[in-house]
Amino acid sequence: MLDAGQIIREYGSYLKIERAMSDNTVSAYLSDVRQFFETAGCAPDTAGPQEIAGYFSGRQSSMTKRTQARILSALRSFFNYLILEGYIKDNPCDKMDFPKIGRKLPDILSVEEVDAMISSVAADDWKGLRDRALLEVLYGCGLRVSEAVGLKVTDVFFKEGFVRITGKGDKQRLVPLGEMASSALQSYLAARPEPSGALSADMVFLNARGGRLSRVSAFNLVRTAAMAAGVNKQISPHSLRHSFATHLIANGADLRAVQEMLGHESILTTEIYTHIDTRTWQETILASHPRSGR
Repeated sequence: MLDAGQIIREYGSYLKIERAMSDNTVSAYLSDVRQFFETAGCAPDTAGPQEIAGYFSGRQSSMTKRTQARILSALRSFFNYLILEGYIKDNPCDKMDFPKIGRKLPDILSVEEVDAMISSVAADDWKGLRDRALLEVLYGCGLRVSEAVGLKVTDVFFKEGFVRITGKGDKQRLVPLGEMASSALQSYLAARPEPSGALSADMVFLNARGGRLSRVSAFNLVRTAAMAAGVNKQISPHSLRHSFATHLIANGADLRAVQEMLGHESILTTEIYTHIDTRTWQETILASHPRSGR
């Protein structure tokens, strides 16, 4: 029988090196797979549909359909790896049905709500300048939170007007840097304290100790700004990214250009995350249709 601990470590290396997945994705996959084997009590090469079904049955009351789908996806990927390595012949997840879940899109912020959030931050010290700059970059460049907190000083090109972003799978892309985001970044960098060491020397966004700002701090910062601005929505850093894309599409930006800026491999993903409000959609279709009467 295969040793679960050893094979899961090998699987993690496969995801990171051969599949070029991000550290966050690899960590999530490994966590789900480890928890399954710790609970199911079987070996990787003896697990079957019965063990998988039993695992979900025992935890169904505490799992949302989205969580079930995520775990099943991680297990399917793991067993596909075992097939690739010749440990097993069939994937036990192939006999399992994925839960039916709808696509949940984050709340959209209006331009006025974004302005209110940014204006709610008092820029009277370096932390305030940092917080404003982070909000401007999240919205103005449509970055993922991990991309924003991982932004390097050497990847910001003020004269040329763009930032170089390292996204999922370590893939790089260039994103235009608007005037407001550029100005906020320059004001912050002029007041930015000394980094605490070599690891944070090139990081744009620093915490109070001079280290790299964490994802959790970025989440809290965004939610605090939303509360201060009186925005009563479920807001996260991704809300700013989603609003950025939605506003661009609503104002006539090319979908392919938005896809490039967001770093989406498939334009289908961009279409899902950049829905336009019903009124804009209706007016665009009716204005173009020969039988609309307009």
